[in-house]
Amino acid sequence: MRREILVSANAREQWVALLEEDQLVEIMFDRPDQGRLVGDIYLGRVDAVIPGIQAAFVDIGTEKAAFLHVSDIDWDEEEDENGNGRRRRRKDFPPIQSRLQKGQQILVQVTKEPISTKGPRVTAQVSLPGRFMVYIPSSSHVGVSRKIDDRGERSRLRSMAKDIVPEGRAGVIIRTVGEEVTKDTMKREFKRLDGIWKKIEKKAKSANAPALIHAEAKLISGVIRDQFSDKFDAIRVDSRDVYSQIMQYVSDVAPELKERVHLYEAGKPLFDEYGVREGLQQAFQKRVDMKSGGYLIIEPTEALVSIDVNTGRYTGKKDPEKTILRTNMEAAREVARQLRLRDIGGIIVVDFIDMDEQGNRDRVLHELRSHLGRDRARTKAFEVSNLGLIEMTRQRVRPPIFDTLTTDCEHCGGAGRVYTPATVVRRIERSLVRAQGKEKNLIIRLHPDVAIEVLEREPDFLKRLEDRTDVKLTFRDDPLLREDEFHLLAGPAETEVTEKYVVQ
Repeated sequence: MRREILVSANAREQWVALLEEDQLVEIMFDRPDQGRLVGDIYLGRVDAVIPGIQAAFVDIGTEKAAFLHVSDIDWDEEEDENGNGRRRRRKDFPPIQSRLQKGQQILVQVTKEPISTKGPRVTAQVSLPGRFMVYIPSSSHVGVSRKIDDRGERSRLRSMAKDIVPEGRAGVIIRTVGEEVTKDTMKREFKRLDGIWKKIEKKAKSANAPALIHAEAKLISGVIRDQFSDKFDAIRVDSRDVYSQIMQYVSDVAPELKERVHLYEAGKPLFDEYGVREGLQQAFQKRVDMKSGGYLIIEPTEALVSIDVNTGRYTGKKDPEKTILRTNMEAAREVARQLRLRDIGGIIVVDFIDMDEQGNRDRVLHELRSHLGRDRARTKAFEVSNLGLIEMTRQRVRPPIFDTLTTDCEHCGGAGRVYTPATVVRRIERSLVRAQGKEKNLIIRLHPDVAIEVLEREPDFLKRLEDRTDVKLTFRDDPLLREDEFHLLAGPAETEVTEKYVVQ
Protein backbone atom coordinates (compact mmCIF):
# COMPACT_ATOMS: atom_id res chain seq x y z
CA MET A 1 0.00 0.00 0.00
CA ARG A 2 1.32 3.42 -0.97
CA ARG A 3 1.28 5.84 1.96
CA GLU A 4 2.32 9.50 2.04
CA ILE A 5 2.37 12.37 4.54
CA LEU A 6 1.62 15.89 3.33
CA VAL A 7 2.62 18.88 5.47
CA SER A 8 1.32 22.39 4.76
CA ALA A 9 2.51 25.08 7.17
CA ASN A 10 2.63 28.84 7.58
CA ALA A 11 2.84 31.29 10.48
CA ARG A 12 -0.89 31.01 11.21
CA GLU A 13 -1.58 27.29 11.03
CA GLN A 14 -0.10 23.86 10.39
CA TRP A 15 -1.82 21.00 8.57
CA VAL A 16 -0.82 17.35 8.22
CA ALA A 17 -2.64 14.95 5.89
CA LEU A 18 -2.15 11.19 5.59
CA LEU A 19 -2.86 9.53 2.25
CA GLU A 20 -3.30 5.83 1.53
CA GLU A 21 -3.39 4.89 -2.14
CA ASP A 22 -3.81 8.61 -2.95
CA GLN A 23 -6.94 8.77 -0.78
CA LEU A 24 -7.19 11.08 2.24
CA VAL A 25 -7.59 9.02 5.43
CA GLU A 26 -6.48 11.39 8.23
CA ILE A 27 -6.07 15.12 8.60
CA MET A 28 -4.80 17.10 11.57
CA PHE A 29 -4.26 20.80 12.12
CA ASP A 30 -2.94 23.18 14.73
CA ARG A 31 -3.28 26.94 15.23
CA PRO A 32 -1.61 29.17 17.82
CA ASP A 33 -5.01 30.09 19.30
CA GLN A 34 -6.15 26.46 19.38
CA GLY A 35 -3.08 24.79 20.82
CA ARG A 36 -3.16 21.09 21.60
CA LEU A 37 -3.01 20.00 25.21
CA VAL A 38 -2.65 16.22 24.94
CA GLY A 39 0.73 15.18 26.29
CA ASP A 40 1.38 18.45 28.14
CA ILE A 41 2.46 18.05 31.78
CA TYR A 42 1.13 20.45 34.43
CA LEU A 43 1.57 21.06 38.10
CA GLY A 44 -2.06 21.27 39.14
CA ARG A 45 -3.97 22.06 42.31
CA VAL A 46 -6.85 19.87 43.44
CA ASP A 47 -10.01 21.98 43.35
CA ALA A 48 -12.42 19.33 44.60
CA VAL A 49 -12.51 15.64 45.51
CA ILE A 50 -15.81 13.90 44.72
CA PRO A 51 -16.06 10.52 46.52
CA GLY A 52 -19.40 9.75 44.87
CA ILE A 53 -17.75 9.33 41.46
CA GLN A 54 -14.25 8.58 42.77
CA ALA A 55 -12.77 11.51 40.90
CA ALA A 56 -11.15 14.87 41.48
CA PHE A 57 -11.16 18.15 39.61
CA VAL A 58 -7.73 19.66 39.16
CA ASP A 59 -6.96 23.28 38.28
CA ILE A 60 -4.25 23.29 35.60
CA GLY A 61 -4.89 26.82 34.37
CA THR A 62 -7.38 25.95 31.63
CA GLU A 63 -10.87 27.47 31.38
CA LYS A 64 -12.42 24.40 32.99
CA ALA A 65 -10.86 22.23 35.67
CA ALA A 66 -9.35 18.93 34.50
CA PHE A 67 -10.98 15.61 35.41
CA LEU A 68 -8.87 13.02 37.24
CA HIS A 69 -10.42 9.61 37.95
CA VAL A 70 -9.07 7.35 40.66
CA SER A 71 -8.12 4.81 37.99
CA ASP A 72 -5.77 7.39 36.48
CA ILE A 73 -3.74 7.73 39.66
CA ASP A 74 -2.35 4.19 39.66
CA TRP A 75 -2.44 1.35 37.17
CA ASP A 76 -0.58 -1.75 36.02
CA GLU A 77 0.99 -1.46 32.58
CA GLU A 78 0.09 -3.64 29.64
CA GLU A 79 2.40 -3.82 26.64
CA ASP A 80 1.54 -0.93 24.37
CA GLU A 81 3.52 1.78 22.66
CA ASN A 82 1.35 4.80 23.47
CA GLY A 83 2.28 6.96 26.39
CA ASN A 84 -1.36 7.59 27.25
CA GLY A 85 -2.52 4.35 25.76
CA ARG A 86 -3.90 1.03 26.82
CA ARG A 87 -3.29 -0.02 30.39
CA ARG A 88 -4.69 -2.83 32.51
CA ARG A 89 -6.36 -0.94 35.32
CA ARG A 90 -6.68 -2.36 38.78
CA LYS A 91 -10.09 -2.75 40.35
CA ASP A 92 -9.06 -2.45 44.00
CA PHE A 93 -8.11 1.22 44.12
CA PRO A 94 -7.93 2.90 47.51
CA PRO A 95 -10.67 5.56 47.87
CA ILE A 96 -9.68 8.75 46.13
CA GLN A 97 -10.36 10.76 49.28
CA SER A 98 -7.53 8.86 50.95
CA ARG A 99 -5.15 9.82 48.14
CA LEU A 100 -6.02 13.43 47.40
CA GLN A 101 -7.18 16.44 49.39
CA LYS A 102 -8.45 19.83 48.27
CA GLY A 103 -5.60 22.26 47.73
CA GLN A 104 -3.01 19.52 47.19
CA GLN A 105 -0.53 20.02 44.35
CA ILE A 106 -0.15 17.14 41.90
CA LEU A 107 1.77 16.54 38.68
CA VAL A 108 -0.59 15.48 35.89
CA GLN A 109 -0.52 14.92 32.13
CA VAL A 110 -3.36 15.69 29.72
CA THR A 111 -4.75 12.58 28.00
CA LYS A 112 -7.88 14.09 26.42
CA GLU A 113 -8.63 17.56 25.09
CA PRO A 114 -11.61 19.57 26.36
CA ILE A 115 -14.64 18.37 24.43
CA SER A 116 -17.99 20.17 24.32
CA THR A 117 -18.87 21.16 27.91
CA LYS A 118 -16.21 18.93 29.49
CA GLY A 119 -12.79 20.04 30.61
CA PRO A 120 -9.59 18.12 29.77
CA ARG A 121 -8.95 14.68 31.24
CA VAL A 122 -5.64 14.09 32.99
CA THR A 123 -3.62 11.25 34.48
CA ALA A 124 -1.10 11.23 37.31
CA GLN A 125 0.81 8.43 35.55
CA VAL A 126 3.12 10.63 33.49
CA SER A 127 4.89 9.27 30.40
CA LEU A 128 7.31 10.75 27.85
CA PRO A 129 7.08 9.45 24.27
CA GLY A 130 10.26 9.21 22.21
CA ARG A 131 10.67 7.87 18.71
CA PHE A 132 11.63 4.35 19.75
CA MET A 133 10.30 4.09 23.29
CA VAL A 134 7.90 5.53 25.84
CA TYR A 135 9.53 6.52 29.13
CA ILE A 136 7.40 5.97 32.27
CA PRO A 137 9.18 7.46 35.31
CA SER A 138 6.97 6.00 38.03
CA SER A 139 7.13 2.43 36.72
CA SER A 140 9.63 -0.41 36.55
CA HIS A 141 7.87 -2.32 33.77
CA VAL A 142 9.67 -3.10 30.49
CA GLY A 143 7.33 -3.88 27.61
CA VAL A 144 7.25 -4.18 23.84
CA SER A 145 4.52 -2.98 21.49
CA ARG A 146 2.09 -5.76 20.68
CA LYS A 147 2.27 -4.73 17.02
CA ILE A 148 5.74 -6.30 16.86
CA ASP A 149 4.79 -9.90 16.10
CA ASP A 150 8.14 -11.67 15.88
CA ARG A 151 8.79 -13.42 19.20
CA GLY A 152 12.54 -13.44 18.75
CA GLU A 153 12.60 -9.69 18.10
CA ARG A 154 10.32 -9.03 21.06
CA SER A 155 12.64 -11.01 23.31
CA ARG A 156 15.72 -9.20 21.96
CA LEU A 157 14.18 -5.77 22.50
CA ARG A 158 12.97 -6.58 26.01
CA SER A 159 16.37 -7.95 27.02
CA MET A 160 18.13 -4.93 25.49
CA ALA A 161 15.85 -2.50 27.31
CA LYS A 162 16.44 -4.22 30.67
CA ASP A 163 20.19 -3.87 30.16
CA ILE A 164 19.88 -0.16 29.38
CA VAL A 165 17.38 0.97 32.02
CA PRO A 166 18.86 1.24 35.55
CA GLU A 167 16.89 -0.92 37.94
CA GLY A 168 14.14 1.04 39.64
CA ARG A 169 14.84 4.21 37.65
CA ALA A 170 11.92 4.03 35.20
CA GLY A 171 9.82 1.80 33.01
CA VAL A 172 9.83 1.78 29.22
CA ILE A 173 7.70 0.45 26.40
CA ILE A 174 9.41 -0.17 23.06
CA ARG A 175 7.32 1.32 20.25
CA THR A 176 6.54 -0.36 16.92
CA VAL A 177 9.03 1.84 15.07
CA GLY A 178 11.72 0.55 17.48
CA GLU A 179 11.76 -2.81 15.73
CA GLU A 180 15.36 -3.73 14.78
CA VAL A 181 16.73 -0.68 16.62
CA THR A 182 20.32 -1.00 17.86
CA LYS A 183 21.37 -0.95 21.48
CA ASP A 184 23.36 2.27 21.08
CA THR A 185 20.37 4.06 19.55
CA MET A 186 18.09 2.86 22.30
CA LYS A 187 20.62 3.91 24.94
CA ARG A 188 20.85 7.44 23.49
CA GLU A 189 17.08 7.81 23.46
CA PHE A 190 16.70 6.60 27.04
CA LYS A 191 19.40 9.02 28.17
CA ARG A 192 17.63 11.91 26.40
CA LEU A 193 14.21 11.07 27.87
CA ASP A 194 15.69 10.52 31.33
CA GLY A 195 17.30 13.97 31.08
CA ILE A 196 13.97 15.54 30.15
CA TRP A 197 12.32 13.90 33.16
CA LYS A 198 15.01 15.23 35.52
CA LYS A 199 14.35 18.75 34.22
CA ILE A 200 10.60 18.24 34.73
CA GLU A 201 11.16 17.13 38.34
CA LYS A 202 13.37 20.12 39.04
CA LYS A 203 10.94 22.62 37.48
CA ALA A 204 7.95 21.11 39.31
CA LYS A 205 9.65 21.53 42.71
CA SER A 206 10.06 25.27 42.24
CA ALA A 207 6.74 26.00 40.47
CA ASN A 208 3.46 27.18 41.94
CA ALA A 209 0.30 25.49 40.73
CA PRO A 210 -1.28 25.82 38.28
CA ALA A 211 1.73 25.82 35.94
CA LEU A 212 2.74 24.24 32.63
CA ILE A 213 5.83 22.16 33.35
CA HIS A 214 6.48 20.47 30.01
CA ALA A 215 4.88 20.97 26.57
CA GLU A 216 4.48 18.02 24.27
CA ALA A 217 5.92 18.24 20.76
CA LYS A 218 3.80 20.30 18.40
CA LEU A 219 1.76 18.77 15.61
CA ILE A 220 4.36 18.34 12.88
CA SER A 221 7.16 17.28 15.23
CA GLY A 222 4.86 14.76 16.90
CA VAL A 223 3.68 13.26 13.62
CA ILE A 224 7.26 12.87 12.32
CA ARG A 225 8.36 11.33 15.61
CA ASP A 226 5.41 8.98 16.01
CA GLN A 227 4.52 7.97 12.46
CA PHE A 228 7.14 8.66 9.82
CA SER A 229 8.94 5.39 9.14
CA ASP A 230 9.77 3.08 6.24
CA LYS A 231 6.06 2.28 6.04
CA PHE A 232 5.59 5.66 4.35
CA ASP A 233 6.76 6.16 0.79
CA ALA A 234 7.18 9.92 1.05
CA ILE A 235 6.62 13.05 3.06
CA ARG A 236 5.99 16.26 1.11
CA VAL A 237 6.38 19.68 2.73
CA ASP A 238 5.44 23.08 1.28
CA SER A 239 7.44 25.16 3.80
CA ARG A 240 11.21 25.47 3.41
CA ASP A 241 11.70 26.15 7.15
CA VAL A 242 9.65 23.11 8.18
CA TYR A 243 11.41 21.02 5.53
CA SER A 244 14.80 21.96 7.03
CA GLN A 245 13.58 21.05 10.55
CA ILE A 246 12.29 17.68 9.38
CA MET A 247 15.50 16.93 7.50
CA GLN A 248 17.56 17.78 10.59
CA TYR A 249 15.47 15.46 12.76
CA VAL A 250 15.45 12.61 10.23
CA SER A 251 19.23 12.95 9.72
CA ASP A 252 19.72 12.45 13.46
CA VAL A 253 17.32 9.58 14.15
CA ALA A 254 16.63 7.82 10.82
CA PRO A 255 19.08 8.92 8.11
CA GLU A 256 17.93 6.10 5.83
CA LEU A 257 14.64 7.99 5.39
CA LYS A 258 16.15 11.27 4.17
CA GLU A 259 15.49 10.45 0.51
CA ARG A 260 11.77 10.16 1.26
CA VAL A 261 11.48 13.78 2.45
CA HIS A 262 10.59 16.17 -0.39
CA LEU A 263 10.20 19.94 -0.54
CA TYR A 264 7.13 20.86 -2.60
CA GLU A 265 7.64 24.09 -4.56
CA ALA A 266 5.14 23.86 -7.42
CA GLY A 267 2.85 26.80 -8.12
CA LYS A 268 -0.35 24.94 -7.25
CA PRO A 269 -0.98 24.62 -3.47
CA LEU A 270 0.11 21.25 -2.10
CA PHE A 271 -3.29 20.29 -0.70
CA ASP A 272 -5.02 21.25 -3.94
CA GLU A 273 -2.57 19.17 -5.97
CA TYR A 274 -3.33 16.03 -3.95
CA GLY A 275 -7.08 16.59 -3.49
CA VAL A 276 -6.89 17.20 0.25
CA ARG A 277 -9.10 20.30 0.24
CA GLU A 278 -11.82 18.46 -1.64
CA GLY A 279 -11.52 15.47 0.69
CA LEU A 280 -11.82 17.72 3.73
CA GLN A 281 -14.96 19.37 2.37
CA GLN A 282 -16.51 15.97 1.75
CA ALA A 283 -15.76 15.05 5.36
CA PHE A 284 -18.17 17.81 6.44
CA GLN A 285 -21.06 16.34 4.50
CA LYS A 286 -23.68 14.13 6.10
CA ARG A 287 -23.91 11.93 3.02
CA VAL A 288 -20.92 9.92 1.77
CA ASP A 289 -21.28 8.39 -1.69
CA MET A 290 -19.53 5.11 -2.49
CA LYS A 291 -18.21 3.91 -5.84
CA SER A 292 -20.82 1.17 -6.18
CA GLY A 293 -23.67 3.69 -6.00
CA GLY A 294 -24.47 3.04 -2.35
CA TYR A 295 -24.00 5.71 0.29
CA LEU A 296 -23.60 6.36 4.03
CA ILE A 297 -25.52 8.83 6.18
CA ILE A 298 -23.43 9.94 9.18
CA GLU A 299 -25.37 11.63 11.99
CA PRO A 300 -23.49 12.79 15.14
CA THR A 301 -25.62 13.23 18.28
CA GLU A 302 -24.80 14.12 21.87
CA ALA A 303 -24.82 10.47 22.98
CA LEU A 304 -23.45 8.62 19.96
CA VAL A 305 -22.78 8.70 16.22
CA SER A 306 -25.13 6.76 13.95
CA ILE A 307 -24.07 5.60 10.49
CA ASP A 308 -26.70 4.27 8.10
CA VAL A 309 -25.79 2.16 5.04
CA ASN A 310 -27.95 2.37 1.91
CA THR A 311 -27.74 0.61 -1.48
CA GLY A 312 -28.69 3.79 -3.34
CA ARG A 313 -28.34 3.35 -7.13
CA TYR A 314 -26.66 -0.05 -6.80
CA THR A 315 -29.26 -2.78 -7.36
CA GLY A 316 -27.02 -5.65 -8.50
CA LYS A 317 -28.19 -8.18 -11.04
CA LYS A 318 -30.18 -11.17 -9.76
CA ASP A 319 -29.16 -12.21 -6.23
CA PRO A 320 -30.30 -9.62 -3.61
CA GLU A 321 -28.06 -11.16 -0.92
CA LYS A 322 -24.97 -10.66 -3.08
CA THR A 323 -26.00 -7.08 -3.81
CA ILE A 324 -26.40 -6.37 -0.09
CA LEU A 325 -23.13 -8.13 0.78
CA ARG A 326 -21.15 -6.14 -1.76
CA THR A 327 -22.65 -2.86 -0.53
CA ASN A 328 -21.97 -3.74 3.11
CA MET A 329 -18.38 -4.79 2.40
CA GLU A 330 -17.66 -1.51 0.65
CA ALA A 331 -19.45 0.33 3.47
CA ALA A 332 -17.29 -1.40 6.09
CA ARG A 333 -14.16 -0.06 4.41
CA GLU A 334 -15.62 3.42 4.02
CA VAL A 335 -16.86 3.55 7.62
CA ALA A 336 -13.36 2.79 8.91
CA ARG A 337 -11.93 5.56 6.70
CA GLN A 338 -14.55 8.10 7.70
CA LEU A 339 -13.96 7.48 11.41
CA ARG A 340 -10.27 8.29 10.94
CA LEU A 341 -10.87 11.20 8.59
CA ARG A 342 -13.48 12.88 10.80
CA ASP A 343 -11.73 11.78 14.03
CA ILE A 344 -15.02 10.53 15.41
CA GLY A 345 -14.85 9.08 18.92
CA GLY A 346 -17.12 7.61 21.57
CA ILE A 347 -19.99 5.22 20.87
CA ILE A 348 -20.75 4.50 17.21
CA VAL A 349 -23.64 2.46 15.82
CA VAL A 350 -23.46 1.30 12.19
CA ASP A 351 -26.74 0.18 10.61
CA PHE A 352 -25.69 -2.19 7.85
CA ILE A 353 -28.26 -3.53 5.42
CA ASP A 354 -29.87 -6.68 6.82
CA MET A 355 -28.27 -9.94 5.68
CA ASP A 356 -29.88 -13.37 6.00
CA GLU A 357 -26.71 -15.48 6.08
CA GLN A 358 -24.55 -15.50 9.22
CA GLY A 359 -21.46 -16.12 7.11
CA ASN A 360 -22.02 -12.84 5.28
CA ARG A 361 -22.44 -10.98 8.57
CA ASP A 362 -19.13 -12.41 9.74
CA ARG A 363 -17.42 -11.32 6.52
CA VAL A 364 -18.63 -7.74 6.94
CA LEU A 365 -17.50 -7.64 10.57
CA HIS A 366 -14.09 -9.05 9.63
CA GLU A 367 -13.73 -6.45 6.86
CA LEU A 368 -14.57 -3.63 9.27
CA ARG A 369 -12.17 -4.88 11.94
CA SER A 370 -9.32 -5.38 9.48
CA HIS A 371 -9.58 -1.77 8.25
CA LEU A 372 -9.99 -0.47 11.79
CA GLY A 373 -6.62 -2.11 12.44
CA ARG A 374 -5.00 0.75 10.48
CA ASP A 375 -6.43 3.26 12.94
CA ARG A 376 -4.03 4.69 15.51
CA ALA A 377 -6.94 5.27 17.90
CA ARG A 378 -8.14 2.30 19.93
CA THR A 379 -11.32 0.77 18.51
CA LYS A 380 -13.55 -2.14 19.43
CA ALA A 381 -16.32 -3.51 17.18
CA PHE A 382 -18.87 -5.99 18.53
CA GLU A 383 -20.75 -8.75 16.70
CA VAL A 384 -23.46 -7.94 14.16
CA SER A 385 -26.83 -7.93 15.90
CA ASN A 386 -29.98 -9.52 14.56
CA LEU A 387 -31.04 -6.07 13.35
CA GLY A 388 -27.88 -5.73 11.28
CA LEU A 389 -26.30 -3.24 13.70
CA ILE A 390 -22.65 -3.15 14.71
CA GLU A 391 -21.95 -1.31 17.94
CA MET A 392 -18.41 -0.07 18.37
CA THR A 393 -16.29 2.38 20.32
CA ARG A 394 -13.39 4.55 19.23
CA GLN A 395 -10.94 6.33 21.47
CA ARG A 396 -11.80 10.00 21.82
CA VAL A 397 -8.74 12.18 22.50
CA ARG A 398 -9.82 15.51 21.00
CA PRO A 399 -12.97 17.00 19.45
CA PRO A 400 -13.78 15.86 15.90
CA ILE A 401 -12.23 18.13 13.28
CA PHE A 402 -15.75 19.14 12.18
CA ASP A 403 -16.49 20.56 15.65
CA THR A 404 -13.12 22.34 15.75
CA LEU A 405 -13.40 24.01 12.35
CA THR A 406 -17.10 24.95 12.55
CA THR A 407 -19.49 26.59 14.97
CA ASP A 408 -23.23 26.37 15.52
CA CYS A 409 -25.35 28.22 12.97
CA GLU A 410 -26.66 31.42 14.54
CA HIS A 411 -29.87 31.00 12.54
CA CYS A 412 -30.87 27.51 13.66
CA GLY A 413 -28.92 27.25 16.92
CA GLY A 414 -27.24 24.07 15.74
CA ALA A 415 -30.48 22.27 14.88
CA GLY A 416 -29.70 22.31 11.18
CA ARG A 417 -33.33 23.22 10.41
CA VAL A 418 -35.41 26.39 10.17
CA TYR A 419 -39.18 26.91 10.09
CA THR A 420 -40.83 26.81 6.67
CA PRO A 421 -42.53 29.96 5.28
CA ALA A 422 -45.92 28.33 5.85
CA THR A 423 -45.07 27.79 9.52
CA VAL A 424 -43.88 31.41 9.82
CA VAL A 425 -47.20 32.60 8.38
CA ARG A 426 -49.21 30.62 10.92
CA ARG A 427 -47.03 32.04 13.72
CA ILE A 428 -47.72 35.54 12.44
CA GLU A 429 -51.45 34.83 12.54
CA ARG A 430 -51.32 33.60 16.14
CA SER A 431 -49.29 36.65 17.20
CA LEU A 432 -51.78 38.99 15.54
CA VAL A 433 -54.64 37.32 17.36
CA ARG A 434 -52.82 37.85 20.66
CA ALA A 435 -52.30 41.54 19.74
CA GLN A 436 -55.98 41.98 18.82
CA GLY A 437 -57.59 44.88 20.65
CA LYS A 438 -54.27 46.33 21.79
CA GLU A 439 -53.06 48.04 18.62
CA LYS A 440 -54.79 49.62 15.65
CA ASN A 441 -51.83 49.69 13.25
CA LEU A 442 -49.14 47.01 12.99
CA ILE A 443 -46.17 46.53 10.71
CA ILE A 444 -45.08 42.97 9.94
CA ARG A 445 -41.35 42.93 9.28
CA LEU A 446 -39.97 39.67 7.78
CA HIS A 447 -37.44 38.32 5.31
CA PRO A 448 -38.10 39.36 1.65
CA ASP A 449 -38.16 35.77 0.35
CA VAL A 450 -40.81 34.82 2.88
CA ALA A 451 -42.84 37.95 2.18
CA ILE A 452 -42.87 37.19 -1.55
CA GLU A 453 -43.84 33.56 -0.96
CA VAL A 454 -46.67 34.58 1.39
CA LEU A 455 -48.12 37.05 -1.10
CA GLU A 456 -47.81 34.58 -3.99
CA ARG A 457 -49.51 31.78 -2.07
CA GLU A 458 -52.11 33.92 -0.26
CA PRO A 459 -52.68 37.22 -2.09
CA ASP A 460 -55.50 38.10 0.32
CA PHE A 461 -53.41 37.35 3.42
CA LEU A 462 -53.32 40.91 4.79
CA LYS A 463 -56.97 41.69 4.02
CA ARG A 464 -58.16 38.44 5.59
CA LEU A 465 -56.25 39.15 8.79
CA GLU A 466 -57.31 42.79 8.88
CA ASP A 467 -60.96 41.73 8.69
CA ARG A 468 -60.41 39.14 11.42
CA THR A 469 -58.43 41.29 13.86
CA ASP A 470 -59.65 44.81 13.03
CA VAL A 471 -56.01 45.92 12.79
CA LYS A 472 -54.43 47.85 9.90
CA LEU A 473 -51.52 45.69 8.66
CA THR A 474 -48.47 46.52 6.54
CA PHE A 475 -45.71 44.23 5.20
CA ARG A 476 -42.09 45.40 5.26
CA ASP A 477 -39.26 43.22 4.09
CA ASP A 478 -35.98 43.12 6.04
CA PRO A 479 -33.10 41.18 4.46
CA LEU A 480 -31.24 41.27 7.79
CA LEU A 481 -33.83 38.96 9.35
CA ARG A 482 -33.65 35.20 9.15
CA GLU A 483 -36.01 33.35 6.84
CA ASP A 484 -37.94 31.96 9.83
CA GLU A 485 -37.97 35.19 11.86
CA PHE A 486 -40.48 38.04 12.01
CA HIS A 487 -41.16 41.16 14.10
CA LEU A 488 -44.47 42.87 14.81
CA LEU A 489 -44.04 46.63 15.17
CA ALA A 490 -46.64 49.11 16.41
CA GLY A 491 -47.28 52.70 15.33
CA PRO A 492 -45.06 55.22 13.60
CA ALA A 493 -42.26 54.59 16.10
CA GLU A 494 -42.31 50.92 15.09
CA THR A 495 -42.17 49.68 18.67
CA GLU A 496 -41.76 45.90 18.79
CA VAL A 497 -44.73 44.17 20.38
CA THR A 498 -43.73 40.51 20.05
CA GLU A 499 -40.64 38.45 20.48
CA LYS A 500 -38.86 37.06 17.48
CA TYR A 501 -39.32 33.36 16.80
CA VAL A 502 -36.46 30.90 16.25
CA VAL A 503 -36.08 27.15 16.19
CA GLN A 504 -35.02 25.88 19.61
